[in-house]
Amino acid sequence: MNYEPSTMNYKISLENIGRRFNRDWIFRGIDYTFQSGKIYAILGPNGSGKSTLLQVLNGSLSPSTGKIDYFFEDKPVEIDAVYKHLSLAAPYLELIEEFTLSEMVDFHFKFKTFKSGTDKEGLIDLLAMPGSKNKLIKYFSSGMKQRLKLSLAFCSDTPMLMLDEPTSNLDSQGVDWYLSMVQQFAQNRLTIICSNQEHEYSFCDEQLNISEFKVKALI
Repeated sequence: MNYEPSTMNYKISLENIGRRFNRDWIFRGIDYTFQSGKIYAILGPNGSGKSTLLQVLNGSLSPSTGKIDYFFEDKPVEIDAVYKHLSLAAPYLELIEEFTLSEMVDFHFKFKTFKSGTDKEGLIDLLAMPGSKNKLIKYFSSGMKQRLKLSLAFCSDTPMLMLDEPTSNLDSQGVDWYLSMVQQFAQNRLTIICSNQEHEYSFCDEQLNISEFKVKALI
């Protein structure tokens, strides 16, 4: 497949961002800017708030304090429109298990468009799962499901790509596949990876460690 990377200028600006549940702060005091053309890692141990921050960044959670702004081609983006510019793969996003692989791809791309140089057959080939096109997803292994989640995100034509624990349920061959996909499909996008596994983020341009904002969370 001859994938053609496109350039889409996107920026997320955080100012004193914090999030709490009840009276407990998960993180607080984050000032940071994410922009297209870089791959970012959000790091921290399990339960540290990585996924919570990612949900704030993608608009599915509101910050408890602070300000978050989005810009596409230097123009402000309303929070309700952010999802149009975003592809997300995460453990808490489920596939429709009553669909076949082919049906799941068709359903996903009713809401997204394929990146230039990709199409349905090309995506299925990228999965490297021969004979699975008409197989029900409920019969997929956890690793096969993870490959599908990632492929749908990678092949969608969006300026933002967010991956939470991207190699969960992948074996060593699957990890190599993931690294190859990142190399092909993360270029020129604003890519954010939540992880505590070095092999998932060692190539990232910048790292934000959520633990650095835990001391402030105790105030």
